[in-house]
Amino acid sequence: MTLIKKGDAAPDFTLKDQHGNDILLKDFKGRKVYLGFHPMAFTGVCVDQMRELERRYDEFQEKGVVPLGISVDAVPSKNVWAESMMLKKLAILSDFHPFGEVSKAYGNFLDEKGFSGRASVLIDEEGKVIWSKQYEILELPNIDEVLKQV
Repeated sequence: MTLIKKGDAAPDFTLKDQHGNDILLKDFKGRKVYLGFHPMAFTGVCVDQMRELERRYDEFQEKGVVPLGISVDAVPSKNVWAESMMLKKLAILSDFHPFGEVSKAYGNFLDEKGFSGRASVLIDEEGKVIWSKQYEILELPNIDEVLKQV
């Protein structure tokens, strides 16, 4: 599967966050969105990735970007995980049902592993991809690199 590319229309979605709230991509029209795909909750690099997004949340906001974490974990797991990391600002989305549908739509589902890959996708105010990058499973995305793309 090939990760979505610059210029592609970002597939719309409705996913639940860690609190069970519906998050609709189309609700962010007029703002940029950053999707931080991560493979699985409660794993080392994924914890570091989400904590970094939480720490730098205000920097994203200052640039007019809504940062979101996303993986195939179920909402109850996301909730416990978010609490364990003390996330206060960052929404982490559950791509659990239908399983991996959004990850597949963005070209980031690893069939052989049964979960999403690690990737960054920046979406502009009109719903077009302005930058994307796929990472090795154990590679932590560089948030400075992401913010430079905005």
